[in-house]
Amino acid sequence: MNFDLVAALYLLAAALFVFGLKRLASPRTAPRGNQLGALGMLVAVGATLFLVDYRFDGRFWVAWSPGNLVGIGLAIALGAGVGAVLARRVQMTAMPQLVAVFNGFGGLASALVALGDVAHVTPQGATLAGVGAGGVIVGGLTFTGSVIAYGKLQGTAWAPSRPVTFPFQKAANAGLLALAVLCVVLYAGDPTAGGWLVLALAVSLALGVLAVLPIGGADMPVVIALLNSYSGVAASAAGFAIQNEILVVAGALVGASGLILTAIMCKAMNRSLANVLFSAFGTGDTGAPQAATGPGRSVRNYTAEDAAILLTNARSVIVVPGYGLAVAQAQHSLRELGDILQARGVTVRYAIHPVAGRMPGHMNVLLAEANVPYDQLLDLDQANPHFESADVALIVGANDVVNPAARHDTTSPIYGMPILDADKARNVIMLKRSLGSGFAGVENELFFLDRTMMLFGDARQTVQKLVAEAKALA
Repeated sequence: MNFDLVAALYLLAAALFVFGLKRLASPRTAPRGNQLGALGMLVAVGATLFLVDYRFDGRFWVAWSPGNLVGIGLAIALGAGVGAVLARRVQMTAMPQLVAVFNGFGGLASALVALGDVAHVTPQGATLAGVGAGGVIVGGLTFTGSVIAYGKLQGTAWAPSRPVTFPFQKAANAGLLALAVLCVVLYAGDPTAGGWLVLALAVSLALGVLAVLPIGGADMPVVIALLNSYSGVAASAAGFAIQNEILVVAGALVGASGLILTAIMCKAMNRSLANVLFSAFGTGDTGAPQAATGPGRSVRNYTAEDAAILLTNARSVIVVPGYGLAVAQAQHSLRELGDILQARGVTVRYAIHPVAGRMPGHMNVLLAEANVPYDQLLDLDQANPHFESADVALIVGANDVVNPAARHDTTSPIYGMPILDADKARNVIMLKRSLGSGFAGVENELFFLDRTMMLFGDARQTVQKLVAEAKALA
């Protein structure tokens, strides 16, 4: 066995992971970053399969043989086939659900790796036993938690978007967590007592369900990022259990990047992680029409022709995309509208809030699919200074991220959340299905401003009408 070659390939794979992650920081370089990460994984898997002799010290319970290579090859082909089909067929609106599934199966795979190692081989010392058992717990929790997150994003009956709570839920979760930790300690003290490991896995599966059920749909982007971090931690623990360096490194990178992203998302909502996990915030998107509330509150309902006249005569337009854009699959029509306006000399920009959509970067991916130029995409801090000088803020399917109540209404659950300052534009055009609230379950004050023009209906159909009207005015 050539240990030097394996170490060199593992180092190369780790470098590719790091450079890939670095490139993922920008939409312009993200495709190349994804390719670098995939290449790094290919190098790591290839080195492990074909250069590591699993019989060298008798520690691994599966003897290396051509028959096992065939089984491994079939498993890889099956997984790659399913992944390729999903990647091509999944709708953009279902991309967050796909990410949740990936997180879940990543956690499950790590749990099975750690479980398989510690169940068949007595680890070398209590430390490896404890780390391996910890990987089983984190992986199991990640799997069932991701399943529930998928159900909430999909709006299923068994995992509704609204928070699901019951009496003494927090106490029950705390008890399950304490029991899981106790199982790890007892198993580390006696690695031959496999029953503790089985109990730890069962407890972690239950804990994953009960931990995610009380979290509302408004917080699913944060939950996805956190579960992504958990899957990395589980992979790293599995790497320690089987003493595989590249699995430790890859898991640590995923865990750290997921945790950083979680922190960014919490900051974007001005909420702590504890508040996200335990406050049962958000009621889910309510698409049903609602009447204007409060004395003298009314909305101005305009036609596509009215809005097109305003847009084509503007000097600066800032588009604010939201989940409604993804639901309607209106990104290509929106890009066409942007091209028409730019041909008339209008400056068009797109303002992206960190928690717009149902996963981090959802709107960036959506607009990139429609080939919107990267230099037109602005994040929250970049976009906000431009709203006061913008003639029109065109809001397509966004809600909570442009609600002015976040600035001044101390009784609002979104108070303090950084928002896009769309209400500061000279005119606001808002495309919505109805006056229903967003995932936070909060009525949007922007609906009732004197300078807000409401266009009700499906976002794609409405944007297509705007395109037609804008062409007629050319």
